[in-house]
Amino acid sequence: MNHDISVLNSLIETTLDSVDGYRRSAEEATASRFSSDFLSRASEREQVVRQLQDEVRRLGGSPEDDGSVLAAAHRAFLTVRDRATGSDDESVIAEVDHGESYLRGKWEAALQDDKVSPETRSVITQCWDSVREGQEKWRAVHQNMAGR
Repeated sequence: MNHDISVLNSLIETTLDSVDGYRRSAEEATASRFSSDFLSRASEREQVVRQLQDEVRRLGGSPEDDGSVLAAAHRAFLTVRDRATGSDDESVIAEVDHGESYLRGKWEAALQDDKVSPETRSVITQCWDSVREGQEKWRAVHQNMAGR
């Protein structure tokens, strides 16, 4: 059970980083359609976090409720960079794509972890679609913008 709790808490932490990233992106996007999409995805990710937190509690653990220190440092760096160079929708979407790729890697690692119990794997699998769809969507938008 401890291993499952550890894996779930790692996913919670990273997914909370994603929620924060989407909210920050919504604030920085200049096109309202992107802002709306970012806020919608943040809300969807909050639901994923709640599911994972519920599973940690069911297993008798204490769920994470904060993102990672590394992500906070990265956001601070981006704020400084954006003040110096400015921010546009293409750079915001590039950062979302980068964050989504990282998140996808964490989730794929959890799905491939052979020490995770079948019950926990089932919860992870149920939540996986949201993560996968987000990464695929923003990768396509980013590639489309870069190809213009």
